[in-house]
Amino acid sequence: MIRAVMVMNTQGKPRLAKFYDSVPVDKQQELIRSVFGVLCSRAENVSNFVEADSIFGPDSRLVYKHYATLYFLAMLDLIQVLVETLDKCFKNVCELDLVFNYSKIHTILDEIFFGGQVLETSSTEVMKAVEEISKLESASNSITLSQVCFWLAGSIACVFR
Repeated sequence: MIRAVMVMNTQGKPRLAKFYDSVPVDKQQELIRSVFGVLCSRAENVSNFVEADSIFGPDSRLVYKHYATLYFLAMLDLIQVLVETLDKCFKNVCELDLVFNYSKIHTILDEIFFGGQVLETSSTEVMKAVEEISKLESASNSITLSQVCFWLAGSIACVFR
């Protein structure tokens, strides 16, 4: 089971952290600091797998990939799926996309993982689901031009009565 998915920059600032165990916020922050401490001390030419018994408990491993200024932590193949999906969604994803699109990032993550279990491994399928969710959200939040004009006309009529 996946215990957490994290994305942090090279200064240790978390850009995405989703824990699949019930972990208090202060413990989450401590875990993020510990993970960053391990990652920042590793050379570029070493394995992407780190034993993490001291951080997450027995039989735990950190699996990470370093892209530009970000560390992605999850299962290695799923890191690729996440990054491909983010690239499709944001057209060459960068750190600021993660900062300013928090809700959309979590929607993508929820399409890949649920409760620490893998749901989808195809970035194409994830994008289809995310696009469908976006359409539904925009449809439920939109007001048509005729509704606005009717509302404005009614408001004006009420003001003058």
